[in-house]
Formats: sequence, structure tokens, C-alpha cells
Amino acid sequence: MYIHGKKTQGKATESIAVLNPATEETLSEAWRGTAADVESAVAAAKSAFDGWRKTPANQRAGMMHQAASNMREHHQELVELLTREEGKPIPENQEEVWWTEETLDYYAELGRHQRGLVLPPGDPAQFNFVLEEPWGVVGCIIPWNYPLLLLAWKLAPALAAGNTVVIKPSEFTPLTTLRMIEVAFDHFPPGVVNVVTGYGVEVGEPLVLHPDVRMIAFTGSLATGQRIATLAAPMMKKLHLELGGKDAMVIGPDVDIKVATRGLAYSALLNAGQVCTSTERVYVHESLYPQFTEELAEFVSSLRLGNGMDEGTDIGPMLRGHFREKVESHVADALKGGARAVVGGGRPTEFDRGFFYQPTVLVDVNHSMKIMSEETFGPVIPLMAYKDFDEAIRLANDSPYGLGASLMSNDPKLVKRFFENVQAGTVWINDPLTDNFAGPFGGMKMSGLGRELGEAGYQEFVQVKHVHWDMEAQVKEYWYPYGKEG
Repeated sequence: MYIHGKKTQGKATESIAVLNPATEETLSEAWRGTAADVESAVAAAKSAFDGWRKTPANQRAGMMHQAASNMREHHQELVELLTREEGKPIPENQEEVWWTEETLDYYAELGRHQRGLVLPPGDPAQFNFVLEEPWGVVGCIIPWNYPLLLLAWKLAPALAAGNTVVIKPSEFTPLTTLRMIEVAFDHFPPGVVNVVTGYGVEVGEPLVLHPDVRMIAFTGSLATGQRIATLAAPMMKKLHLELGGKDAMVIGPDVDIKVATRGLAYSALLNAGQVCTSTERVYVHESLYPQFTEELAEFVSSLRLGNGMDEGTDIGPMLRGHFREKVESHVADALKGGARAVVGGGRPTEFDRGFFYQPTVLVDVNHSMKIMSEETFGPVIPLMAYKDFDEAIRLANDSPYGLGASLMSNDPKLVKRFFENVQAGTVWINDPLTDNFAGPFGGMKMSGLGRELGEAGYQEFVQVKHVHWDMEAQVKEYWYPYGKEG
């Protein structure tokens, strides 16, 4: 673990094996942290907070730029370790590590941009202004699918705003996080950045419950987010929750089918479909449905499944067997309900080991099937035909989730109707799953609370204080006593 600027075993006496999902071999082990380790990490963060929040913003920015530079010196090492630990192909992890580095640079600059604002006063003798102040110790609970990127989206704005942090990485992917913090943040004051590895119940819950942790930033499942909210509510903690998704893509009647199928395949199969914004429901205009299905099936069949470390691999393994079993149950439910698999639909036969699942295209699906209603989180593309655009929007909104939604169309009237009426925090037109450092990211409905990225992402990590200053310090006519001269 990493507490108060040092690698440590802490109070742990047991370890957790970290597997390579492509081979099922043990890569290494991480300490199975305890509530006592959380106590140590929070104490370190609390002791460092006052000094860190008073560190001038320009100095904090310089240290964050240095962290990004340190990461770049270890870029390829981090890419390869992440590929072995998490499974994505090398090109996808090149992008994740680059995004992480750039996020540190982005928030380094944003953090010295402002401290608040001046308000028009109610009287010439008064001065009114708003200060943006850090929350204090922030607990960052990170998922396994993008362990560095989704950490950076929390860590960078938290540090830029003057908070200190305690990080709880996923027990599946702690190695790259630990290595990143070790090589990139060793010049930070001890206690500003801390990492405690372990399981959710043994580390995550004590972190949420700790009275000195004033904010929890979490990305993960809806069920875990609801658990965090339940635990944190009595203490009125600030919660920043990016939860599940069941993102829809609508294929307009005017599309170039070749372009649309390529965009869909990318948005549905990136990281073997293990992305919170993966396209998991696809609605194709009925006039294009047969041709679109044929083109998509041909393209998906050409994609190469394999170890993420191998050159030419397009799609890597799923993370663990139980995640693959969930995908299998969703596909089985769809097939039982009348759907057909035109590509894939099961485990590949060419691999003796590894948590692989064939990229799959399903047709003749409907909303009574789990594949169209529950988060699948796997490499499956279910297609459903629609008659008119009103129906397409209704189907896209027919979900408790509202994280993202995509449209493939060049018709400006359809585009406008789509982004005005679809209930999703991010709407992509013709370029799915592309983020923007300055563009806020987050969900509507059951997909969470708050936003990451951009200025909105920074604002999540500050609380505002209004200062009302009367410079003349005179007795006011509206003070006591009423009805008498003072």
C-alpha cells in the first residue's frame, strides 16, 4: 500500500492474488488491507490537508505537471502492466495512460484559474465575494475497467482544489494504480496521496464511514453506489457517484452503413464491452435493418480476439469468469425469448485459458429481454428495428439509466430532436465514446450524481463560502430596537 509517502504493508496479514485475465495466471499479489489501514491513511491525509490547501495554487499546479511528466517517463511500463492486469489491448491502454497524463495537466491549469468570484454588493460600503474551498479528505473508490483514467478524473481535480485523498483501487487491478502513485507522486508532501488496497467491505466501507472523510468519489455499479449513499447519508457527506449505464445507439435512416457499423462496433466492443458507456442497445431504422445487420455481422466476424499483449489483437478477454457468466446468462435469456445470434454467442474454442467471450451480434431482440434492460457489460451487440424517429427516442429513453446515448445521422433535424429529447448526460453524434477534457461527463436518472471532467468536474471537489463584509461597521437602521431611535 502507499501511506504517508511510503510503500507499506500496513496492518495487513493476508494478500490478494492479482490475475492476468488472458492467461488466468497470477501476476502478483496486493495486501488485503484492513480498517486499521484505512485509519492510518485517513490520519495521514488529514494531517497533510492544512498544509496542502494552503500551498499556493501555482505551486500545486507545478507539482501536478511534474506528476504528469513522471508518468510519461514510465508510460510504456504502465501500459504493459495495465494490459497484463486488466486485459485491454495495448492500443486501448496507450490511450488510457495518455488520457491520465493529460488529465493531470488539464486540472493543474484549471486549479490556478480561480478561487471564487466577486458579487455586486447590496450597499456601497459592503464587499461580497464567494470563496471556493476544498472539502478536506476525499475517498476515491475506483473500478477495474479504467483504473488509471477514472482515478485521474477524481484525483486530479481533488488535488488541484486543495483536497488530500485516500484511494481504494479495485481488488482486481491494484498493481498499476500503486505503480503510478509510486513513480508519479513521490515528490508530493507525505499524506497528500494515499492508497489502501483490499476488498470493498473491509476497506471501502470503513473509508465511507470514517468521520474525517468528508467526500466520497465513486465509479461503479448502481448497487454499490446505493450502498455508499445509505452509509454516508447520516453523516451528510458529499457524494460524487458515477454509476451504471445501458446506453442506446440509434441508427438514422440516412446513414452511411459502413461508417455506422464501424462506429457501433467500436462503441459496443471497446474493452470487450466493459465500459460504463458501452453501447448496449441498438435501434436501427427498419428500412436499413437487413443490410445493416449483414454489414455489421461481417465486420464483427473479422475482429481478432486474443491476448491484449499480442500485436493485432482487437478485443481482449473479460476480466473474470463471473462477469463472463453474466453475459452468458443475458445471451441465453435472449435466445430463449426468440433472439438469434448471427455472430458469436459463446466462448471461443481456440483458447485453453483466459476469460474470453466471442464478440456477439444478436437480432430480433425486444425490451422484455435482460439484454435490453439490465447492464450486460460484455461484448454483445443487440439489434432492434424501429419504424419512426419518435419510436426510436421512446425506446432510447425506456431505461432507468441515463449515462450516455449515441446517434448516427447527418440529418440536422433528427440530430436536434435527439439531443433535445434523449435523457442522457452525454449525447454523441457520429462519434461515440469520445470524451473531451473540458466537457462534463456524468449521468441522469439512476446513472449517478455529479459530473467529471471540465470545470463542472472541478466544482465537485470544492464547497463555496459566501463572505459578506461591511467596511464601515456602522449601526444599521434595521437592528433592534424596533420602532425607536437607536
